[in-house]
Amino acid sequence: MRTFTALLLLLCSLLTLGSCVTGDPMAMIVQCQLKDEILKRAEKDLSELPITVTAYQCDRSAGGKHDFYSEGDYWWPNPENQEGPYIQRDGETNPYNFVAHRHAMIRFSKLVGNLTSAYLLTKETKYIEAALVHIRAWFIDEETKMNPSLLYAQAIKGIATGRGIGIIDTIHLIEVVQSLLKMEELGLLSDEDLSGTMEWFSAYLTWMRTHPYGVAEMNALNNHGTCWVMQAAIFAKYANDDEVLTLCIDRYKTILLPNQMGEDGSFPRELSRTKPYGYSLFNLDAMTTICRILSTEEDNLWSFTTPDGKNIQKGIEFLLPFVVDKSTWPYKSDVMYWDEWPVAQPFLFLGAFGLQNETYMEVWKSLEHFPINDEVIRNLPIRNPIIWL
Repeated sequence: MRTFTALLLLLCSLLTLGSCVTGDPMAMIVQCQLKDEILKRAEKDLSELPITVTAYQCDRSAGGKHDFYSEGDYWWPNPENQEGPYIQRDGETNPYNFVAHRHAMIRFSKLVGNLTSAYLLTKETKYIEAALVHIRAWFIDEETKMNPSLLYAQAIKGIATGRGIGIIDTIHLIEVVQSLLKMEELGLLSDEDLSGTMEWFSAYLTWMRTHPYGVAEMNALNNHGTCWVMQAAIFAKYANDDEVLTLCIDRYKTILLPNQMGEDGSFPRELSRTKPYGYSLFNLDAMTTICRILSTEEDNLWSFTTPDGKNIQKGIEFLLPFVVDKSTWPYKSDVMYWDEWPVAQPFLFLGAFGLQNETYMEVWKSLEHFPINDEVIRNLPIRNPIIWL
């Protein structure tokens, strides 16, 4: 394994002509794997114009022009009462629901993450300038910005104008914030851009902590509770909110890991769903992202273990064989999108760095890094590894 890595590093150094983000061996592998595609996409991204929530409106939304709106994925018209309240078909996505705001946010996340990655690879400021056009449109410009709340997400016709579980839709802001953290670290943000974006995320974080929707989502027992912590952690990191950072660390150690993980490293609540494979991948991706965001030299969540032996590596080791060979999966197949998984899962990339494990990196390298399926993209909180190095 180490001989192969050494040879690959030599190849990377020849291909990149010394322009590596870092001298870390695995980081160089990541750069070598993704650089050409990132830069190709970034050239196209330079000419893309901002599209925010104000570009689309749905007459079923109870909110206004600046409010994010989405509809519950697994809710369908009742065949016995087409005009009445929707009914649930768990795991089965209704293709006629309103998802334009979600797609706009995913597009925003992809553009900013890729443009920031291109800057880190080239140091060409044109990429940051282009990313900031989109960031200002979403968070600062009065005509186009999104309100910092999610009152109308995951609505259900005839039942709810919005729900707490809708907060999961903003996982696609995580890489926007990670990009902002990189820009701040490198002195690439003006005072106006820094204060404007910090103000937005501070307001959204306050809403997440105090509104009944946010409180309910924080206390969710499955991947929704995980994703609340994942989001709150990085928003708090950017907003310099030490109180929330401490809260997130505590919830990971005392609630998420001990209550969601089984003794074998699985997530029993995810395995009980109609898409056990996809949900297991998703929850592990989110938990490893939490470890990446919150770990410090003094408090390394990658090595944290509960008194009964649960830790993040046990979760990775449980799923790893089924990523290498999905045919060995001993549970039921997902009701939808079974064939589309796995892709280059974030838990492999993040775990490779957090646990210094070359095997995880080798598996990550072998998988699809630029998926095109909407459902897969929706469930990938991390799509731009360069910004996490």
